[in-house]
Amino acid sequence: MSKGALPVYSIHTLKDTPLSPNEFVADHFAHYLEEHKNLHFPHKHSFYHLVYFSQGSGSHSIDFIHFPVAPGEIYFMAPGQVHSWYFDEQPNGYIVNFSEQYLHALIANPRYLDQFRFFSGKANEQVITIPEEGRQQIEQILETIVRESNSKEKLKDDFARTALVQLFIQVSRYTGKENDAQQHSYNSILFRNFQKLIDQHYKEKKLTKDYAAMLYVTPNHLNALSKDVTGHSAGELIRDRILLEAKRLLVNAKMTISEIALELDFADNSYFSKFFKKYEGITPEVFRKQIIKK
Repeated sequence: MSKGALPVYSIHTLKDTPLSPNEFVADHFAHYLEEHKNLHFPHKHSFYHLVYFSQGSGSHSIDFIHFPVAPGEIYFMAPGQVHSWYFDEQPNGYIVNFSEQYLHALIANPRYLDQFRFFSGKANEQVITIPEEGRQQIEQILETIVRESNSKEKLKDDFARTALVQLFIQVSRYTGKENDAQQHSYNSILFRNFQKLIDQHYKEKKLTKDYAAMLYVTPNHLNALSKDVTGHSAGELIRDRILLEAKRLLVNAKMTISEIALELDFADNSYFSKFFKKYEGITPEVFRKQIIKK
């Protein structure tokens, strides 16, 4: 990896031809890699992204968490996450990139994707292994998406959108997480709202009581809910989000440690460095050097 800024790719920069605001790309993965060799290095996406592996081996990382590459695995990413991959064996499968606006032409609900945990932005929820008996169906849906994305037939975009939604629903049935009743329970909705508030306010609000006030619950209630769902306190989730953003920013070698501390609303560089080392075991400078060497 070069010591320049971390690349942030839009769908437009990955495509040779101009695209509409409702951006969408679908392709066979081997062909996509051949066209975009630079994507082996850590980079960000400004769009939603998914890959299904039908063959290959190696590893890939989402927000610094590493996962093995294996046939039948599908992973999803939300905009802003850091990603890289390393292949030991030539991979193939399918890749789909789409903008936030892409589905709005078919689905009026702007929060439609919120119901799918694999778009949560939490890396451990974004990698799913499809059981062998379900892989043919998933591959058929993805083949339809690729075919329609390159078609000149009437209403091809709506056909592709419909198939994409079908893919999301089918994959969600393999996650085995929540049924509809659980997903729409008070506690489930409250916790998802807490996660969204963390993503929106983690820079300026670092205390559990701040989020409890916005959610009209007590800090004790929010802590109990957080521990019940994740095994971690509310404060730990807030802290982990700050650390994740710090790591994302540290990959960008053009930003100084002082600039990152300021971006994350720390009083000074020293306080930020002590915070980072306390929870990561190394200084921000050492973390940056380790990532750049990879």
